[in-house]
Amino acid sequence: MTESGAAAETRDEPGRPAISGRDAAGPAAAATGSRRTSLLVTLVLGGLTAVPPLSMDMYLPALPQVTAALHSPAATVQLTLTTCLAGMALGQMVVGPMSDKWGRRRPLLTGMVIYVLATALCAVATNAEVLIAFRLLQGLAGAAGIVIARAVVRDLYDGVAMARFFATLMLISGVAPVVAPLIGGQILRITDWRGVFVVLTVVGLLLTGLVWRRLHETLPPARRQPGGLGPALRTMRDLLADRVFSGYLLVGAFAFAALFAYISASPFVVQEIYGASPQTFSLLFGLNSIGLVLVGQVNGKLLVGRVALDKVLGAGLVLVALAAAALLLMSSGVFGTTGLVPVAAGLFVLMSAMGLVMPSTNTLALLRTPHAAGSASALLGTSTFLLGAVASPLVGIAGERTAVPMAVVQLSCAVLALVSFLGLCRPWQRKEEHTGGGRTAL
Repeated sequence: MTESGAAAETRDEPGRPAISGRDAAGPAAAATGSRRTSLLVTLVLGGLTAVPPLSMDMYLPALPQVTAALHSPAATVQLTLTTCLAGMALGQMVVGPMSDKWGRRRPLLTGMVIYVLATALCAVATNAEVLIAFRLLQGLAGAAGIVIARAVVRDLYDGVAMARFFATLMLISGVAPVVAPLIGGQILRITDWRGVFVVLTVVGLLLTGLVWRRLHETLPPARRQPGGLGPALRTMRDLLADRVFSGYLLVGAFAFAALFAYISASPFVVQEIYGASPQTFSLLFGLNSIGLVLVGQVNGKLLVGRVALDKVLGAGLVLVALAAAALLLMSSGVFGTTGLVPVAAGLFVLMSAMGLVMPSTNTLALLRTPHAAGSASALLGTSTFLLGAVASPLVGIAGERTAVPMAVVQLSCAVLALVSFLGLCRPWQRKEEHTGGGRTAL
């Protein structure tokens, strides 16, 4: 689709007519499987998926300062993180069905405008209770970006093309958790905690402007769902009744829970148990994130289209399980005293394998739901956030001096993901499926 005025750019394959217009609709607008988005639109979609980690992680270095400035207990200030995460989980359940009914642009723009306003209000909050309320609103509105970005990808792509595009998005969204705390720390060198929210407000304004100018409507009226709470709930019920879709949903949720267990526990494991400095921890965290991004790119550039997506996903899950099992053996003392290097290697393998799991899971789940991509994206996103939130406190259940709970949670989640994959998805029963873009090996 070529750019027309303020419209976004999506080019069809050679020989097909280009389609213009911000709200282009009709059969051509709904065609999938062969499109290429412009670099700018790719960056916009990547930026939307990066909103949650930016909103959460840029704020982390400011927590002690917020506690002192607002004269509130640390536990109360921690709620500003919890409510934002809860808002992002619940917001997806609302925005996803809305985008199936009204199209992608209207709910996305509304959500981004509210996100900008809520973030600006966070910057002027006078006490912790007000900040908690605005952080909840920020999370609810920010959910629009991530849930609709996935739905837009489903509107534009099919089969292996969708898997490749999700791998590209991982390159952007995977870097965000790494750089966000660094950016937050640098902001605090020149201003106070309120400056973090000012920067997030500016980022939100830029993304909102780019969405308005460059991201066209990708869901034509003919493919929209009838509205109302009842139809939305029935759509989600039907999606969950699809055994294969539910299997991929659980695979993605359990895999993300294993990843979240690492994020929550690694600062204590690496620094408190193995005595690494904060600088060493930052280096290892960065290397693990780079491993995830690089494997995701190898997956998208080399494996997708050559190896069936289910085989890639299965291999990734096995690697996650093996890495988690090795970490459990090392942390429980089976191999005697284990140093930091073997543990760091196990964490690197576990994180890197997520580059095989996450894009494949999203692709295989959304391939089954072209009729309700928004609702499907909402279920995928909410399940991962909720299971991640459950896994986070479990890793510290035995205190900060042992890594066993982290490894147990990771291994349990990896095993449950494998059981869901084999028991519900049953890939050997579906060697090939026909999709809108042609015959795609899965």
